[in-house]
Amino acid sequence: MAPKPSLTYRLVSNLLVFPLFRGLFRGSTRGNEHVPMEGPLVVVANHGSHLDPPLLGHALGRPVAFMAKAELFEIPVLGHIIRACGAYPVRRGASDREAIRTATARLNEGWATGVFIDGTRQADGRVNAPLPGAALLAARSGAPLLPVAIVNSHRALGSGQSWPRLVPIQLRIGEPIPAPTGRRRAELDATTAELQRRINALLEQGMQHP
Repeated sequence: MAPKPSLTYRLVSNLLVFPLFRGLFRGSTRGNEHVPMEGPLVVVANHGSHLDPPLLGHALGRPVAFMAKAELFEIPVLGHIIRACGAYPVRRGASDREAIRTATARLNEGWATGVFIDGTRQADGRVNAPLPGAALLAARSGAPLLPVAIVNSHRALGSGQSWPRLVPIQLRIGEPIPAPTGRRRAELDATTAELQRRINALLEQGMQHP
């Protein structure tokens, strides 16, 4: 069973994320029929903007959990909001192994867990240097991987931009990929390369630059 969206999650979606996404950025989604609505799921996306986590967390029809710095949970109000939206704390300086264990625990609880496959924002918004963490999470938990392309967020609010550009943003959702059958590096690398190929192909199918 997937965790039920909390009241705070629904309020953030309806009063903040969707007005910005649908109104300000003329946002749309394609491929929602590919999203499994129950069970653990590793949601894998490109990363071009700070807009990406709230968009990915609220536009798939089910909550998507993300790692967040542990210090954020100590901030009044903000800590409550991000926890209610599915974020889970990872302490500063935590090892990759510890972060993987934390994320695997969320998957075992039935959450969808979001991973930006490059790890950091990319100036061109594409998947350029993918890391194997998403494939490893899937291999550990048995969860399928869902490729998602976030089109144009790098143009709306990319690295170095102080103010957003009001360009249309679209999420394009691909078909799920089965978890790797093992944790050997060759298997993880093959799955990671396939995710890169699919996400970049979805980006190319997305909206043309105005």
